[in-house]
Order: sequence, then C-alpha cells, then structure tokens
Amino acid sequence: MGIKDLSVLDGRYRGLTAELGELFSEFGLIEHRVHVEVQWLRFILKDLALTGVDPSVLEKLDRFSIDFTEADAARVKKIEQTTNHDVKAVEYFVKERLESAGLSSLKEWVHFACTSDDINNVSYALMLKKGKEVVADRLEALLEVMEKAALEHKSVPMMSRTHGQPATPTTVGKEFVNFAWRIHHELSILRRAKVQAKINGATGNYNAHYFVYPQIDWAGASERFLSQNLGLEPLLFTTQINPNASLSFILHALVRSAAVIVDFDRDMWGYISLGYFRQQLSEGETGSSTMPHKVNPIDFENSEGNMGLAISMMEHLAVKLQKSRFQRDLTDSTVLRSLGSALGYYLIGVKNAVRGMGKVAVDPQAMLQDLEANPELLAEPFQTAMRVFGEDNPYERLKALTRGKRIGRQDMNLFVDGLEKVPESFRLRMKELTTARYTGLAENLVDLYFQRKDT
Repeated sequence: MGIKDLSVLDGRYRGLTAELGELFSEFGLIEHRVHVEVQWLRFILKDLALTGVDPSVLEKLDRFSIDFTEADAARVKKIEQTTNHDVKAVEYFVKERLESAGLSSLKEWVHFACTSDDINNVSYALMLKKGKEVVADRLEALLEVMEKAALEHKSVPMMSRTHGQPATPTTVGKEFVNFAWRIHHELSILRRAKVQAKINGATGNYNAHYFVYPQIDWAGASERFLSQNLGLEPLLFTTQINPNASLSFILHALVRSAAVIVDFDRDMWGYISLGYFRQQLSEGETGSSTMPHKVNPIDFENSEGNMGLAISMMEHLAVKLQKSRFQRDLTDSTVLRSLGSALGYYLIGVKNAVRGMGKVAVDPQAMLQDLEANPELLAEPFQTAMRVFGEDNPYERLKALTRGKRIGRQDMNLFVDGLEKVPESFRLRMKELTTARYTGLAENLVDLYFQRKDT
C-alpha cells in the first residue's frame, strides 16, 4: 500500500479487499490466462491426441501455471510492450517456457484455433467463479450475524415506524429476520449460480477447428474441456465473445443483496439515532474532531457508501457486458477489467456492516419508553375489535380520538368504557393490552424463519 495509490481499493481499503486482489489484479488475470492456455494445450495433447507426447510432458506443462510467479507476470508485460496485445503476449510467454523446458516441438500447438476471447472469457469465468465464492462467504457471515441477533432479541418489543411515524409494534428479532430472509434468498441464488464460458473460435463457429480436423466433434470437445477440465458451464451459441448472461445473472443477485444491505445500514443508522441501539465505545477512538461527545455510526455509513458504488458499477457491468456490435467490439474488454473493483466495493460494504453489528447493543428500556409514550398505537386493534362486535363507525371514532394528538392510556381506557356492543369480558381484555405486548406473531415468525430457511 502506497500513499500515492490512485484507487482506495489498493490504498485505504487494501486490508478489506486482499482476498480479491490475488484474483482480479493484473497479476491474477495474467496467471489465469496462462493457466487456460496450458490447459487447452494439455487437452489437445491428451484428450484429442492431435500429436503424440510422453505423459511426463503433461506434468511439465502443469508446472507452468502452478509455479507462476510475479516475475513471470512481469515477463508477460515486457512481451506485451512489443506485441501491444495482452493475450498474444501470454501465448509467446508459454512458447518461451516450452523452449526452456526442451519442448519446442509443441510451440505451435499453443493457442491452437483460439481467438483472444477464448482465452479471456474462460479466464474471467474462472476468476468470477472464485470471486463469487469469496463475496458469498462474507455475505453468509453477515447473514449469520443477523440470525444471531434475531434469536437473541426475538422477544424484545419495539415500536415500528411507517412514513417515519409511530406504527404497529414489532420485535427487534423480527426486524432482523426480515433482512435475514432477503439476504438468505440472494445468497442461495449466488451459491447455485453457474459460470458460463465458451471456446469456439473467431466468430463462434469452430471454423478453423473444423477446417483442419473435420472428423472431430468440436462442439462436444469444447463442452468436455470447459465442464470436465475447468468446472465451467459450456456455451455453444455465441459470436466471438461470451454474451455474459451468467455474469449478468450473478451481478444482479449481488446488486439485489447490496440494496438489501443499504436498506439495513440505513435502518441501523436510524435505530442508533433513536437510541434503540447503543454503540459500544472503543478506547482511543474519536467520533468528531470538534464534538468530543460523539460516537458516530461510521461502519454502517461506510457500508452504505461503498455499496452504492458497488451497485452503480455492477449495474453497468451487468447491462453493458451483454452488448457487442456485430460479432465483437472491444468495449467489453476494458469494462471487464473493473469487475474486481465492483466486487471490491461490495466486499467493503459487507465487511463494514458486519463490523457495525459488532459494535452495537440493544437498549430495551429506550424502546419500552417509546412504546409506553404512544398508547394511540392500540387504535388499530381496538377499531378491529369494534368492527367484529358491530360498533358504529369504529375507524372514524378512533381517528377523532387519536389522529395528530398526544393522548394517554387513561384516554384509551375511557374510550373503551364508552363502547356499547363490545362484551365486558373483551373490554377488559382491551384494557389489559399494552403496546409492548401488541406484537402479534412477531416472535413466532422468527422461529418460523429458522424452520423454513433451509427447506
């Protein structure tokens, strides 16, 4: 990390994005390209047997990508200064390695019948496959924090707010479950999502392949190579480039989960502001440069800001990368290089949400005070009961009593005493009801979440 780093991902937030740096850096891209070139050469030699080789040769080829170093990546970049073509530089690097290993006879089998995007799209597919698991693991960590909070606080009553105004009570646990269910849904999609790739030549028709070896089932061969050798889902119907449907699918799942986290960050920020959650102090930490008393919800704010960046980038990538003029243009190439940045901002957002949760504690007393100060919340169950027992104009009468007014519990009890058709036993039940106990099935719904989540 250097003080002159242009990107915060490599500077200020490098510690939060290290898992992705190895994958999506220039080094990571070159390393994956070398791996794909070597695996395709291996496939040609072993599966298709287009030329005979000793099994020991395959072991030597494996070392090319296994032993790949930063010095090797620097050599590729040096070659690129001459070729002005990044994938061609990788091809020449692999040929150099073959020469050094005494395998010069195999040089012209490198990059056989491939267009650059055959190597590129497969490399990015492998990077995405690994990268999505990195962010999915972190998303699961956030989900676990939410679920733990839901269980711990499932019975703690809390006043809701609709339109920012006092509304029907809930429980703290139920509110965490609301977010957990949404995250769980997107995480399930993310875990199941397949990553697609293609290796079918300059315009997707295996033209060169078929011209020299018409007897080979090239569509079947490419499917075997991608699925069996690399663990990817094969694409057969493409132009020169991968249409990126699976990438878009994954990014949109991430966008939706990011939106949920922004929603969560804002609610947590609001509950801290209301005093429902207390922030735990850290020795030596400063909240404000001029107001010593402040303890700011900075982790949730940081999460929200970085998730906004992630959403913007991922939405652009998801839409743009499905478009190409005719059989290909190069706009996808430069945009794809920012895939790691988009995931990086997402990763920062998730980690800071988790960090924020680690610094807060529920204040049940503050929530109870709010509930007791708003007895008008019982207008909802009271007017519903009045409807059941045939009282005239229940909604309108309670509206006249409560709307835009501060009333006390005594006012509510007097209103109940004036009811004519509600039986006395039920009127007594109405008087015994408190805002803190008016939480419906909130607790049960927390339990139901854990019963249903894995079915």
